[in-house]
Amino acid sequence: MPVDSLPNSILAHMLAISNVPPPPLHSLPRLRLSKTINYGQLNALCHIRGLKSDQHSSLRSEAHDAFIKQYPQIFLREKTVLPKVSHQVDKRKSALKLAEKKHQPVMAHNISAYLREARGGPSIDEKEITEEKFQEFLNILKKLPVYRTTHEHNMVWKILQSIPELTSQFSNEDLKILSKKVISETWIKGSTVIGDDGLYVLLTGQARRRVKVFRSLIEENDSIITSLYRDSFLFDAELQDSTVAQLYVPSKKLIVKQWGIFGSLKDRAEMDERDRSVVTDYDCEILKIAAKEYEKLKLEKVKHENAQKLKLIRKCPFYETWPTLSIWELVSICKFKNFPPGHVLVESGTVISFVGYINSGYCNIYRNVVGLVDLPINKVKKIKKLVYMGKLKEKESFGEISILLQAPFTCTVITGQEVEMAVIEDKDIQGKSLDPVTKELMIQTAKPTFGHLTEEDVKSEYIKSVQAKEWKYFKNKTIQRILHSNGVLPGFGRWEHYWPTFPKNLKKPLISYS
Repeated sequence: MPVDSLPNSILAHMLAISNVPPPPLHSLPRLRLSKTINYGQLNALCHIRGLKSDQHSSLRSEAHDAFIKQYPQIFLREKTVLPKVSHQVDKRKSALKLAEKKHQPVMAHNISAYLREARGGPSIDEKEITEEKFQEFLNILKKLPVYRTTHEHNMVWKILQSIPELTSQFSNEDLKILSKKVISETWIKGSTVIGDDGLYVLLTGQARRRVKVFRSLIEENDSIITSLYRDSFLFDAELQDSTVAQLYVPSKKLIVKQWGIFGSLKDRAEMDERDRSVVTDYDCEILKIAAKEYEKLKLEKVKHENAQKLKLIRKCPFYETWPTLSIWELVSICKFKNFPPGHVLVESGTVISFVGYINSGYCNIYRNVVGLVDLPINKVKKIKKLVYMGKLKEKESFGEISILLQAPFTCTVITGQEVEMAVIEDKDIQGKSLDPVTKELMIQTAKPTFGHLTEEDVKSEYIKSVQAKEWKYFKNKTIQRILHSNGVLPGFGRWEHYWPTFPKNLKKPLISYS
């Protein structure tokens, strides 16, 4: 290409592009606003009055303090949204849940209920007692107990088990028996219910406990009386003097609500008036546990327990030929007790404090013996040791001769497992509770516990136990020494096998007997 052609080509290109229109103008990209900054708050901070004033001005310092104080408010905090659990519920289930929500009661602000729950005590599960179930419960209580079915008796028992005030006073078995005797009473508004003849549980309505006050017969406006509820006054028959009268009025603060109790089955004479009686605010349904039914229950329990004691004592070897009347003398003063395993009932050389009849479990019998113990530098020491000589089993007794003759026990008795036995204390035997004829009969028929054992028997048993212990020690030492000398270590080599199952191809037995 010639040298003059280059400027010409550049000139031609310039002429060509002069007719091309300029490129279109592009707008600047828009700023993306941050989601974590409140721009309205930021704009307000930037326009605080006095922020751009003179550096040494007091207005500038106040504006600066306000800016620093309000600065954290420009940042927005994101709310954490938990993911939704998508599930489809049909209309019947949703309707059932709505019905349950309607029947769900509001939790009462009663601190005693929470304390009982924290301590592991019983609490009323009101979710289980629905409105229909509670109405059925009321209908059952209105029937006489003889007309109730077995299912109805069980339903009453189950609901009574959910009342903490009842379960704290009665065992489960006693409550089951009492549930077959409870009834329901209806009391109209303003009635005074006195719980002298049993224990009462408020099922529906509300009542107020009665308190004792003294009213002046001279003053017309008595501040005590005017501050209390004025219905159902009951005057006491005795007056302290001619100007002061004693009366019982319902309290405004002591309110009895559903499942609350009043009255008592025990010590009714010493009961306070606020625990004994109430005045109803509305028509109330009240469950009653009669005191006479509770007395019958206690008599039945005593009768059943006495029959158990009679059967236990009669089966003991020393009492098989006793007349029933004499055994009843012992039954009336004995009581059942439980002892944990390893409990020392009596030590050798001491007089026992009770006579025991073992109902369940067993006791080990030990005798004391003097043994020799090897010490360093070729010395020996004498110590007392316990030698196991046998055991006392069920339906056996011990301690009669020791208490009646005040003879020290010749052996030590220790429980081998948990033992239940009928016990007669020494004060009942030595006192006037037991007839002299029964005492003499007991001395003639009973024998000392393991009294047939002599010192030679104890020493012989001790020597056998020591020889068995020494032989076991010698055997283990010898086996360990032989294995060690042959290089056999348990857990290694031929001793180590990890067979999850028995090998199928193993035809010969692992151990051969010759």
